Amino acid sequence: MDHFDLAQSMIEQCDRSLRQDELAAAFQKVLETLGFRHFACCSHVDPLKPPPRAVMLHTYPAEWIPIYSEMQFYEIDPVFMRAERTRLPFFWDVADFRDELTTAQQEIFAEAKRLGIANGYTVPFHSADSLGALRASCSVIPDSACIDPQTYFSVRLMASYLYEAASRDVTSHQPRLPASTLSRRELQCLEFAAQGKSDWVVGKLLNISERTVHNHIENAKRRLGVVTRVQAVVHALASRQVSFGDVIRADNSDVGDGRTPPQQRRRHP
Repeated sequence: MDHFDLAQSMIEQCDRSLRQDELAAAFQKVLETLGFRHFACCSHVDPLKPPPRAVMLHTYPAEWIPIYSEMQFYEIDPVFMRAERTRLPFFWDVADFRDELTTAQQEIFAEAKRLGIANGYTVPFHSADSLGALRASCSVIPDSACIDPQTYFSVRLMASYLYEAASRDVTSHQPRLPASTLSRRELQCLEFAAQGKSDWVVGKLLNISERTVHNHIENAKRRLGVVTRVQAVVHALASRQVSFGDVIRADNSDVGDGRTPPQQRRRHP
């Protein structure tokens, strides 16, 4: 059976909505046939203290998990950080990835390599349709350097189906979580940002500093589990914390393209 047939078989198993342990066993079996040693299809969290709805499937050596958790490697894991910045799969050995590693991140790789976790390939996952979705990725560890490059395309396809199937299984066993509630200031800053106003202009409108505006928006992004301001606005709209009327209401006399304050601001009754 070639790698495309194996991928099709794995996809069919994912479509049957198997439990997470069954999905992990099936994926590992296929990977071993294709020449891979380990995999980790996980949310980017502490593996020993995962929050609700986290996906945590892996076959990494048992010794690695307590080390990874105790040393809080998940806070600076370069694979996680790269996966959160891109939607494209990547190899750990490419120069543009390795060259940007800090000393602490190089030590993570050195310790992982000691346990046979090296030369990986990672598929990032970005769940834009899910409120507060945890960031996640799937990494596979090859047994040798002689794997057919086309095989990685099959791995990418299977990993995506595996993550979606595992997410469905997790969701089915967890109560639906309410959207994170934003503070009044966070909502105000998001509304103005959605209207195209700069942090400086928003600060003048709300009588707070430009830095405070920035911090409010960053806090809102963290609460909602998103990366960009646009995503934050979309999530706030979806959870009805912000109305479409608030977002599309633009007061052009308050908006400046640069840092020059408007000469006159209209007061609303």
